[in-house]
Amino acid sequence: MIYRAATPDDVPAIARIIQPYVVARKLMPRGHDELSNLIPNGFAAERDGCVVGFAGVEIYSSKLAEVLCLAVDSAWQGRGIGKRLVAMCVARAREFGVRELMAISSSEAFFRGCGFDFILPDQRKVFFIRTAHSAENKAAE
Repeated sequence: MIYRAATPDDVPAIARIIQPYVVARKLMPRGHDELSNLIPNGFAAERDGCVVGFAGVEIYSSKLAEVLCLAVDSAWQGRGIGKRLVAMCVARAREFGVRELMAISSSEAFFRGCGFDFILPDQRKVFFIRTAHSAENKAAE
């Protein structure tokens, strides 16, 4: 397995890899432009010339960044690829001097295994409110 910085040529493969996660509602849909914006701080896992995993870091400020679009092709899951990509994201955030890196995910055990936790040492928490309804929610109303 080769782990490397992502390139603009990877965008179609990244879109393919994240699609099953989008369908399963584990990742938000991302257009070509959104994926392209992740490339400068994105990392790919490649096997035999094919991208099989991706994760990107969006740096909001020197205080906060976020792991985005972590996805590994289903045929390659369970081999530590996601963990390695997350470690690369953590290293990139450290390179930029970012104080906190967050990941919004339903995969609690995975991110805990990567060293993430719900509560920061100073006990701050993240709270959410849904501001827009998805088409699915509107249809159910």
